[in-house]
Amino acid sequence: MSDLPARRLLLVHAHPDDESINNGATMARYAAEGALVTLVTCTLGEEGEVIPPELAHLAPDREDRLGPYRVGELAAAMTALGVTDHRFLGGPGRFRDSGMMGAEQNERANAFWNTDVDTAAPALVEVIRETRPQVLVTYDPDGGYGHPDHIQAHRVAMRAADLAADPAYRPDLGPAHTIAKIYWNRVPRPVVEAGFARLRAEGSVFPAVAAVDDVPGVVDEERITAEIDAGPEHIARKSAAMAAHATQVAVDGPFFALSNDLGQPILTTEYYELVRGLPGAPEGTRETDLFAGVTS
Repeated sequence: MSDLPARRLLLVHAHPDDESINNGATMARYAAEGALVTLVTCTLGEEGEVIPPELAHLAPDREDRLGPYRVGELAAAMTALGVTDHRFLGGPGRFRDSGMMGAEQNERANAFWNTDVDTAAPALVEVIRETRPQVLVTYDPDGGYGHPDHIQAHRVAMRAADLAADPAYRPDLGPAHTIAKIYWNRVPRPVVEAGFARLRAEGSVFPAVAAVDDVPGVVDEERITAEIDAGPEHIARKSAAMAAHATQVAVDGPFFALSNDLGQPILTTEYYELVRGLPGAPEGTRETDLFAGVTS
């Protein structure tokens, strides 16, 4: 374990593309600074809607080959971000995308949403004990916007963090490790509102604009405890990573849209709420480094 980098960041996401949209600039910054950035993606995103017409045949209601295709998109996105450590929870395809809340896909035997948390958590415990991150980033209890796989990713991440710290739990998965700081993805409402105002003023190729509450993790500003302004180089890497997820994301300069074709701003600063661990900034101020205050 002595050969691990001094700083180690773990991100747990539900589907390919979630990481680039939510944390792409953060990941690019820390990877460039020499931190070990580990991404765990819980499903292949098999139930996603396909944007390019020429790839529509991959959709789950046709050839059902979208998941393997998105593996390649995710690999390209990680290359754009400079991230070299990416894993699928339990291996590629172990847990299937559950579709939107209330869809019949929720009830499939191998759907991530339909998997007991303690069945999925050991695979993440093993990653935690191997990579020994000081910082974990995942979703809030609502998964940001109520998607079942995002909610489940939150539950599995939080459960695995607890289990990984317990020396009595599954010693075969490696020595116990306690994560110093856990953050949830957040976006301050005024920032999103300003981004949408800019989109309306500047225009884009997208025919309409999304609503503020369509953005996952929107909260009042006082909930934000950390903001990562990664700089132009890493913002460019984020945009390139998002564009790599071409079946799911269309990028137009500083804006993007999902399959609903509703424009949204690409956030150039990424925001977080510290929910476990000691803050590394004076009370009343925001951290500008997720590792602030980490001593080992």
